[in-house]
Amino acid sequence: MTATSMFANMFSNSLPSKKMFLALFAASFLLAGCNSKEEAPVEAKVVDPNIVEITEQLAKQIQLHTAGNIEMRGTLRVPGTIQVDEQRMARIGASVTGRIKDIEATLGQNVKNGQVLATLNSTELAQNQLVYIKASQQIGLQSKAVERARLLQEADVIGAAELQRREAELSAAQAELNAARDQLLVLGMSESAINKLTQTGQIRSYSNVVSRISGTVISRKVNLGQVVQPAEELFIIADLSHVWVVAEIPEQQIDLIQVDEEVVVEIPALGNKQYKAKLIYEGDVVNPETRTVTVRSDLANDNREIKPDMLVSMLIQSHPEQKLALPLQSIVRENDTTYVYVQLAPNKFRLREVELGQEHEGMVTIVNGVSEGEIVVADGAFHVNNERKRKELE
Repeated sequence: MTATSMFANMFSNSLPSKKMFLALFAASFLLAGCNSKEEAPVEAKVVDPNIVEITEQLAKQIQLHTAGNIEMRGTLRVPGTIQVDEQRMARIGASVTGRIKDIEATLGQNVKNGQVLATLNSTELAQNQLVYIKASQQIGLQSKAVERARLLQEADVIGAAELQRREAELSAAQAELNAARDQLLVLGMSESAINKLTQTGQIRSYSNVVSRISGTVISRKVNLGQVVQPAEELFIIADLSHVWVVAEIPEQQIDLIQVDEEVVVEIPALGNKQYKAKLIYEGDVVNPETRTVTVRSDLANDNREIKPDMLVSMLIQSHPEQKLALPLQSIVRENDTTYVYVQLAPNKFRLREVELGQEHEGMVTIVNGVSEGEIVVADGAFHVNNERKRKELE
């Protein structure tokens, strides 16, 4: 017998009992219905933490950018060295054999064109001055002999042949004087010094070693009392206002080189500071051992901070390529990962991870994560990211 039939039998004999039974049965049914409603699961609203909706006020503070391709050029980094510009350099030696008497230039000193670097005592110079003086005296004697011969020839004392002989002797003496004068010039005497020698006849056995250009003494190979020869190199003077950057380019990349174009030179010794230089020379042959071609660039050095023999890197741009890129300010970095905010709808954006490539003039190439034509937050991405974090805490 069921519980329901039992209750029916209990209250079957009287009407009040039947009413009470029906009331209890209805109450139990309603209570069961209420319990079933409380036990029904409530569906929770799913919120994507990577999606953020911004206010109209914040939307006015950001700028959007459409992802697209830009022209990119890679960089070829070639090692090189700083060298002295050979067209701005002079190797100075003595013009005569002699002994160094005085040195007036020191290593690293700035000198002017024509400035005396050293003085030497030369018996060779003295002997050539004596030859010049004798030749000059012979001119005087031969000139007087010619004048006398002309007077005697006019008086029919001598014939024309004698006059011609003495004129020939004067011409020979003049040639010897010119040769002696040229020799003194070769030995380093100036025109004014030779003229003074002609007037005074006083021999000066001292010879000056002078600079032929204005610049810096970068080498000195002479000491007091040293006997020097004309073939010896005593000083090297260089104008360091411009220097050369010399590098070896692999033959596979030689097509990237073009004379007169601009290259970038990076110098590690100066904190990787970069300078712009002009390519002035490309070698005509390939080094068979290194398979490289020598190139040379002219680099301005007005403040003299660049020193010869410094190690450098020459940066040469490769051929242009089209690559997808975004502004640098659109990149959000968190936990060593890079993201951008991609627009889903007006004022609605999704945080998306991206893989970055090279940077170029305020842009960065995108390897993966964004497609061409998608709209991302450029200026103001930081504020959008802060808004996303704030809503996560609510």
